Amino acid sequence: METCPCGSAQPYSRCCEPLILGAKSAPTPEALMRARYSAYAKTEVDFIIATTHPDKREGLLTEGIRRWSERSTWHGLEMIATDVGADDLTGSVEFIAHYTEKNTKKKHHELAQFARVDGTWYFSDGTPIVPAQFVRPQPKVGRNEPCPCGSGKKHKKCCAAG
Repeated sequence: METCPCGSAQPYSRCCEPLILGAKSAPTPEALMRARYSAYAKTEVDFIIATTHPDKREGLLTEGIRRWSERSTWHGLEMIATDVGADDLTGSVEFIAHYTEKNTKKKHHELAQFARVDGTWYFSDGTPIVPAQFVRPQPKVGRNEPCPCGSGKKHKKCCAAG
């Protein structure tokens, strides 16, 4: 029994596979996001294209998607937050996809937008989420400044030497 790549801990045959094969439609944006991640992991490019909003398909490069999918090793999907609009016609999913590309571990953090058209959910757009810049609470101590521990030595000869 193969576990689903989406990280649900469910068997693939009962989780994302029925959506990818068209036997079932995604009931929520989260379910569609999970199935799309699994489709990337399984190189199911037709599903990725078919679940992209019809207005957004122009310019999608099938072979580019296929190459990226095949050349990447998929490690897991982390769901951060989901939000379905009050009218159930729109929704969003914040996620982090973990993968390795060209021997480099990467993560893709995105806020994905979904739209419901005639009862079917589609991926409509995504906005990368940039990590917040680290802000040091106090000024940085220079190497030649007195050590903040109060020893009287230069910082580079005291606490920074360790």
